[in-house]
Amino acid sequence: MPREKGKSVIASNRKARHNYTILETFEAGMVLQGTEVKALREGKASLVDAFATIDDGEVWLNAVHIAEYGSGTWTNHAPRRKRKLLMHRREIDNLIGKIRDGNLTLVPLQMYFSDGHAKVELALARGKQAHDKRRDIAERTAKREVERIVGRRVKGM
Repeated sequence: MPREKGKSVIASNRKARHNYTILETFEAGMVLQGTEVKALREGKASLVDAFATIDDGEVWLNAVHIAEYGSGTWTNHAPRRKRKLLMHRREIDNLIGKIRDGNLTLVPLQMYFSDGHAKVELALARGKQAHDKRRDIAERTAKREVERIVGRRVKGM
């Protein structure tokens, strides 16, 4: 059975870009049980409230919900279990230093299959305050309004 090529997104954390300022992104593999992979292939995952931690030099993904596999038996996985992430040692050491220095956190942005392997895109992020969120919304609205007016003028010519 050949593996599919390319990238197919399973789940994305849309609120992350609203709640955090993204400084840097990383790709990490995931250690999964058999029924978790089958559930992910069905698209049954949610990154709402998910976060990553570094414990004893290992990166762990917490609060990710991967629903139980429908055709599974007693060997089904726990939906919200802690999952180990696979990253290079130098990347983990780099993250440890950055998290220790600043008020930063690791947030999963999306989960996807890349060439048949389950991956998660992690972001090194800083939490936004309420006034930062309001400013971003105002900028986005103004930009959309300008594009709408410019588009109307181009069509009218």
